[in-house]
Amino acid sequence: MGTNRLESFSDGVIAVAITLLVLGITVPQPGHTPSLAHALGVRWPQYAAYATSFVTIGIIWINHHAMINRLRDTDHMILILNLLLLMSIGILPFATELMATYLRQSHGQALAAAVYSGAFLLMSVLFATLNRHVMLRKADMLKQELPLKRRRQILRRTITGLIPYALATGLAFVSSYATLAICAAMALLYATPLTTGTVVVTDG
Repeated sequence: MGTNRLESFSDGVIAVAITLLVLGITVPQPGHTPSLAHALGVRWPQYAAYATSFVTIGIIWINHHAMINRLRDTDHMILILNLLLLMSIGILPFATELMATYLRQSHGQALAAAVYSGAFLLMSVLFATLNRHVMLRKADMLKQELPLKRRRQILRRTITGLIPYALATGLAFVSSYATLAICAAMALLYATPLTTGTVVVTDG
């Protein structure tokens, strides 16, 4: 099977997930707060979680394209691993709204933060698993032959980025704000053109 249908389906799922993020940002109701400015200001967790998730999903989309673009063909395992990756991306709108809702609550904020960063960790693990399958087990399906050293280098960059997300998940039970900060920092780091890591493998 070629890669066109796989990439088209993946683009559709990612587009829906990234669009659903905005539904977590609510409009203040008139008369319920002293001023609109105050009402907008207190909703900053929604904006922070939205921006972090939007950038991260956007980077996943870029790197997913780069990964699939290397392939000449696909097989059943690639399709299954890709579906699992898309499933993890699909839960990000839920995890994002959960984080934004509970960040400043006295109960539940630690679990919400753990679910949020854990969703990123799961997505990154599945991306790395799919990338490993493509680079090591299905190298014969690549459009252009890559030396084993180069393929391993790409995989190392992918796996290294798992550590900050694992750290963020562990820190969720210490400080939900620290978890959000790490996830936001990862998004900003990976958004820079020269960075490659868990969700950034922009090599052609």
